[in-house]
Amino acid sequence: MQQDFYIKDWVKIKDGKISNSKSEIFNSSEKNLDFFLKSVYDFLELKYPKFHKMDGLSKLGILGTEILFRENSISTDTALILSNNASSLETDRQFQESTKTFASPALFVYTLPNIVLGEISIKFKLQSENAFFIAESFNAEFLKNYSESLLTSGKSSEVLCGWLNLQNGEYDVFLCLISSEINISFSEECLKNLYFAEND
Repeated sequence: MQQDFYIKDWVKIKDGKISNSKSEIFNSSEKNLDFFLKSVYDFLELKYPKFHKMDGLSKLGILGTEILFRENSISTDTALILSNNASSLETDRQFQESTKTFASPALFVYTLPNIVLGEISIKFKLQSENAFFIAESFNAEFLKNYSESLLTSGKSSEVLCGWLNLQNGEYDVFLCLISSEINISFSEECLKNLYFAEND
């Protein structure tokens, strides 16, 4: 018998706005990415000094998961399945620029997109499956199928999946927490509707 899975909760971060399945959480007119991320950090009253050493992609990942995980209990086997179309290009460019004077080891650490998975796992003490995929655009079908395979196989009791993109200071984050807990239908169509509705 096929098991049904559901979107337990979701979070969206784009254009200075942060919202989840309940309401808009935060709204800022700040255009500078660093200032925006710092203001969200302060708003959430995070006490995580390591955050300030991370690259922009990892900061966005930490903030998004912090919002989801605060509202929802999670287990250490919660899998992480993320994707974007820019890889770690934002940090790659910063690192390349730093090599003109002195190559920054602090930046070099973040020149792979999957580092954000490690940062999330460390902060939330996850010991789970994780993967970061590069795709041309948001692919609801792929995220649904991959997440379901992890859940039905029993490798994970929950999956955090979604789109985590940062390029030229423009950020687009849409994360969903998937589980067997009855809530929003977990389907390709529903994922698309939530993602694109929040991008209008």
